[in-house]
Amino acid sequence: MSAAQDTAGGEAQPWGEVTPDAARRLLLAAVEAFAERGYHATTTRDIAGRAGMSPAALYIHYKTKEELLHRISRIGHEKAVDILRTAARAEGGPAERLAEAVSSFVRWHAGGRTTARVVQYELDSLGPDARAEITTLRRQVDAEVRGIIEEGVRTGEFDVPDVRGTTRAVLSLCVDVARWFNIDGARTPEEVGALYADLVLRMVGADRTGTVQR
Repeated sequence: MSAAQDTAGGEAQPWGEVTPDAARRLLLAAVEAFAERGYHATTTRDIAGRAGMSPAALYIHYKTKEELLHRISRIGHEKAVDILRTAARAEGGPAERLAEAVSSFVRWHAGGRTTARVVQYELDSLGPDARAEITTLRRQVDAEVRGIIEEGVRTGEFDVPDVRGTTRAVLSLCVDVARWFNIDGARTPEEVGALYADLVLRMVGADRTGTVQR
């Protein structure tokens, strides 16, 4: 399935913020090529060919292959921050908001697994400046989840001796879904999201009775 089809977060028009259309086609082609072959094994000719364009046309919109990866990574991480921030600022107690954060983040990684694999696993292919920008966004991702867990600890709803370590474990669970999820498998993105939300609530020692709406 292509990056255009496995839409992140169920979006009907993935990468709709990328204009003009030719730039969007090139970005989609780059996502597919990077996910299939890896960043370093992919050439600009590969990307242009997948987009049905000439290599020269690519340089009209992106100066380098790294610029393509940087834009993919930045948009993907901004989406991740938005997903988790929305859940963190929703109504309800810490358990309900943590469950929503996990389930929505997992759905994003499962539904847009091709894109998510590139966003999450090609960070080291970026140059220092681009990597620093993405690292800042990743810290924001961490902070949103950590904030919910810290609140749950303060209110006595969670029993978490190591908040930072637990936050890292929660995010690792969610991110890894992009690596193994198969659209033809036994579970839908929604089912995996619900399963992981329940697992994470168990991890933090939450009393799930009456606290999480399914």
